[in-house]
Amino acid sequence: MDTSDSEIVFNGVGCCNHCEDYLYRIKNLTYQGECSDKELIRIADKIKASGKNQKYDCVIGVSGGIDSSYVAYLAKKLGLKPLAVHLDNGWNSELAVSNIEKLLEKLGIDLYTHVLDWEEFKDLQLSFLKASIPEIETPTDMAIPAVLHQQAAKHNIKYIISGGNYATEAILPKSWHYDRKDVKFLKAIQKQFGTKKLQTFPTFGFQKEIYYKFAKGIRFFYMLNYVPYSKKEAVELLEKELNWKYYGGKHYESRYTKLVQSYILPEKFNIDYRRSTLATQICAGEENREESLEELKLSAFRGINLNEEIEYFCKKLDISISDFEKMMKEAPKSYQDYPNNQNFLEFLYRVYFKFIHLKN
Repeated sequence: MDTSDSEIVFNGVGCCNHCEDYLYRIKNLTYQGECSDKELIRIADKIKASGKNQKYDCVIGVSGGIDSSYVAYLAKKLGLKPLAVHLDNGWNSELAVSNIEKLLEKLGIDLYTHVLDWEEFKDLQLSFLKASIPEIETPTDMAIPAVLHQQAAKHNIKYIISGGNYATEAILPKSWHYDRKDVKFLKAIQKQFGTKKLQTFPTFGFQKEIYYKFAKGIRFFYMLNYVPYSKKEAVELLEKELNWKYYGGKHYESRYTKLVQSYILPEKFNIDYRRSTLATQICAGEENREESLEELKLSAFRGINLNEEIEYFCKKLDISISDFEKMMKEAPKSYQDYPNNQNFLEFLYRVYFKFIHLKN
């Protein structure tokens, strides 16, 4: 990590706040051996009991990527009855679709796919691009939990099992991405730059989160924090047992995310997600620091046909390449340049976590 995170702080020996946070706090939240094994079984039994007389006892969001695919594999090994839910935002790579099909067929898992209204969603994505902010993925990031909770509630399921984990994703600067649950922010961007009203887009803000959590009793379970998770080993297992194929980069199962993270964010906003990923893996003992620094000297978009990806990106969004280049040259802005609910949401989360702490 470096000062591309504007909030980074280094101590006297050059260790940053992210690594200190990981080593002193987050490390204890990852796999802890026998106690994690027992806790995983305890929670799995709790999930089974919650859906004892139902067809499904949990929901798993699947993208065709490593984390969600491995979670689906583990869930079946534990004897759970998952319903796989996929958000189709129009940007799936062919390999991602193939991975989902192979995975679920071999594991015997049912799939529900929510297809977003393309014209509406395309207009929303263009709005975020025109806003010149790094939160380019907020529309997708908001729609995913919305659809997961919708399906959980529909089937009276109490648990959503997520592929999110501390072993590979513990380090992620807050300065790089604003809250994906701020509906006021999303609607403000669309109102200023969009041409369509959001009539079918699934939003997910604090009101819906409170409803699903307290009225419906739906909880997230981060299964990968309870197993000795290694991405390299997970890929080997998925390829060997499920004929799954690696797609070449973190979140490259989406062609939209592929261009955003490999080109748009590092080139326009000086945000290179490889830094946070590698930093986490170094702290977890998965990667070597010196080799990681050498990796960062290379272009984030090496190994992909950049011209081809940009052409596909523009054609899909119905914009010209010159339009895209113009957007890339626009001065970067912040979420703070637009109406948002930051102060209220931060207050709400402080109250919630204080309540949970007192309850426990």
